[in-house]
Amino acid sequence: MMAEYLGAEDFTLDIANDGEQGARRALSSSYDLIVLDVMMPRFNGFDTLRLIRASSQVPVIMLTAKGDEIDRIVGLELGADDYLSKPFNPRELVARLRAIQRRVAVRDENRSKSTHDVARIGKIAIYPSERVIEWRGLALDITTSEYALLEVLVRNAGRVVSKADLFSQALGRSENRYDRSVDVHVSNLRQKLGILDDGRSPIQTVRGIGYQFIAG
Repeated sequence: MMAEYLGAEDFTLDIANDGEQGARRALSSSYDLIVLDVMMPRFNGFDTLRLIRASSQVPVIMLTAKGDEIDRIVGLELGADDYLSKPFNPRELVARLRAIQRRVAVRDENRSKSTHDVARIGKIAIYPSERVIEWRGLALDITTSEYALLEVLVRNAGRVVSKADLFSQALGRSENRYDRSVDVHVSNLRQKLGILDDGRSPIQTVRGIGYQFIAG
């Protein structure tokens, strides 16, 4: 049913019946998007995502059980770009997929722009044409969603960016009080960025509002 719905929305599909098959295909072929169900035979969705993230940053949406917040958080911590809890309206999945497609389209469009769009603030540099963010001279290994979030924060360095703005500008959807995607993506980014010389994280929490990037 879901395959038929996505096909009717002009998505070209390649369906794997288990996690092992899905991981093998994901690592041997080129895909624009991957939708992973947590509950799969052979390899579950988490194991499959770990294998994919070992060598690929292709956008991934996880499908989790209704009300299972742990599954949602684990999926995001492992590098999923987004998630949906079952059961869900197929139109919502399409909306999430389209939002990721728009972010990727913006990334690809930036590749044709000049290097004047490169942003350098303190020890961080953003290269939109390559979709690369360097921190202390080294390229960060980050997902599509992590890149989008960090870019918004860096381009607003020193200013507080609300969660609502991060949802809309980076993830392409409205804020939901029960959606912890931004918080988990920021937690992942903090682990990858480490700390500044003064012991602080370069991404500061502004309680009740959002986050602020400190150039250092």
